[in-house]
Amino acid sequence: PVGTQEPEGEEDQEKALTPEEKRVLERKMKKILKKEEKKRLKAEGQTKPKTPEPSQSAWKHSLEYLDCWLKKRSAWKFQKNRQTWLLQNMYDSEKIPDNVFSVLLQYLEGLCGTAKDITVQKALKLVEESGDAPNDAVVQQRAQRAREVIQLLS
Repeated sequence: PVGTQEPEGEEDQEKALTPEEKRVLERKMKKILKKEEKKRLKAEGQTKPKTPEPSQSAWKHSLEYLDCWLKKRSAWKFQKNRQTWLLQNMYDSEKIPDNVFSVLLQYLEGLCGTAKDITVQKALKLVEESGDAPNDAVVQQRAQRAREVIQLLS
């Protein structure tokens, strides 16, 4: 039947979108659906109880941001909130695996200003604190990453 088929090339268009463009589209659709739900509930005379939604994996978006920086520099756009998340979580090997950490180190080479100063200060503090727990593998792993950051940025 006419009109029931999806337009050709729509899948190709989705594949051509950068992770950032996909994220923007997802956010727009979510906002539209939320407004429609609110209108429907208002028409029925009901109100939706406000419950905080769990964040849509900030780590996933931050890793996509870093991947876009590495592979598609022309499509990449600086985002302070993504950089902040990466800087706050870069010592956690569960959130940032070793292979991604090496890319993050490349990204950090371009870090400047206050962000650079604060990052170095936090890394120095982590290294100092690692001396208090010489047998804790997690603390030592974080300290090793901090040493790499210090070496890179100093």
